[in-house]
Amino acid sequence: MSTVYTVKEIYIYPIKSLAGISCQQAFAEEMGFENDRRWMLLDSDNQHITQREYPLMSQFYPEISGGKISITFKDQKHEFSIDEHLEHQIYTKVWEDKSFVFEVNKATSKWFSDHIGFECKLVKIIKTGDRKHESSRSKEIYNVSFADAYPYLLIGTQSLDFLNDKLEEKITIKRFRPNIVVSTQNAHEEDDFETFKVGEVQFKNVKPCGRCIMVNNDPQNGVVKKEPLKTLSKYRNFNKSVLFGTNIVGLNPGIIQVGDEVVF
Repeated sequence: MSTVYTVKEIYIYPIKSLAGISCQQAFAEEMGFENDRRWMLLDSDNQHITQREYPLMSQFYPEISGGKISITFKDQKHEFSIDEHLEHQIYTKVWEDKSFVFEVNKATSKWFSDHIGFECKLVKIIKTGDRKHESSRSKEIYNVSFADAYPYLLIGTQSLDFLNDKLEEKITIKRFRPNIVVSTQNAHEEDDFETFKVGEVQFKNVKPCGRCIMVNNDPQNGVVKKEPLKTLSKYRNFNKSVLFGTNIVGLNPGIIQVGDEVVF
């Protein structure tokens, strides 16, 4: 009997480096799922900021409802409209990729500045093509949102189980911020996926994902620990890159849902 692979979890992360939202279904677009990493925070020098330097960002929790995004941090809450932004275009970079963005509004920027502890602004990417990323492996150029490099990250369930077998303190898949979690039979077999269909969407695997210190940030409390990067580096270190999960791109728009079969 052939193995059946199914979608177990779907996540979006509306604001780069803030907490994610678990979804039962999501609409796939070229840049990633709808409302996934379409916003990010810039410092006063218009440089993007992430959990790598500011682990507290993991404690900001977004929700989407009625055309608005609300952010909860401790006992404080703020909301803004998905569609709103100011008119002045801002030039910035996401790593080495040039990007053109727009500030959402001054009140939202002030709210984040007050709670993060330094001046920052919330910005939005408003159209496909305002940020392009060249694959280090294939040299293809992709339209991307504010994800680190690629529109989607996929992880197999057995990859996490295999890792947890080696850890004293078990962790959840949230450490790795995937978009799609699929049931698998073997650890890291997702690295070798090629093209496949989920729901209405055809996907193509680009390359396994190199991981950084962010996976050591416990999303439950924002405390940075030594694991799982310490253990992963012992068996998933390839050419000085610790790999976990794989970067994929969508080849057409459409809906995918939890429970959908992965068809190769």
